[in-house]
Amino acid sequence: MLEVRKAGDRGVAEHGWLSSRHTFSFGHYRDPKQQGFSDLLVINDDRVAAAGGFGQHPHRDMEIFSYVLEGALEHKDSMGTGSVIRPGDVQMMSAGTGIAHSEYNASQTEGVHFLQIWLMPEKKGVEPRYQQQHFTEADKRGRFAKIISPDGADGSLGVYQDARVYAGLFDGAESATLELEHDRYAYAQVARGGITVNGTVLEEGDGVRVRGERSLTFSGGKDAEVLVFDLRPNEEPIW
Repeated sequence: MLEVRKAGDRGVAEHGWLSSRHTFSFGHYRDPKQQGFSDLLVINDDRVAAAGGFGQHPHRDMEIFSYVLEGALEHKDSMGTGSVIRPGDVQMMSAGTGIAHSEYNASQTEGVHFLQIWLMPEKKGVEPRYQQQHFTEADKRGRFAKIISPDGADGSLGVYQDARVYAGLFDGAESATLELEHDRYAYAQVARGGITVNGTVLEEGDGVRVRGERSLTFSGGKDAEVLVFDLRPNEEPIW
């Protein structure tokens, strides 16, 4: 079963320097029917104006990753990590016992567009860590690249949870199928463009909860970029 979450139904936050759309409850946006899905707690679709950004702030016991679509995002944290994240890069931060970080648009003239995603960890109190990896267009063109997994398999980034994340690019006749175990849930997020999933048409910003499916076929892409989460069969995040 596929349950679509339309882009236009997401929560909205407008702060001048930041334009954000919240798939699940976040900040001042609260919807009792949108409290996350399985171990997926947050999907924020953020656009940050030139020179804008999030000042240093703390996190604890959360798996947080950023996926840049356009522009460049500058990251600094209390572990001494400093980096600039660009399209194709995936950044993963395991907050564990506690970490503080800032995220700013690295450009003084151009905006940055990225997804920030939070996954609940399988255990509390791990040692904080930072990871960053680049995945080329060829890695994702007409197929799914595994970008996050519990064991860091296939060059993916490690996550402290029984979850796997895939990224793919699809246009025209390109298609790919992801196989799921019978007891798994999934969530697909269209980062940009449009695509059809098992016959269901999705547009930019749409997401879809997946239950009881053994495979997901993505086809008919229109300059589409898609993230797919392979998740435990829980309705909402729990410790």
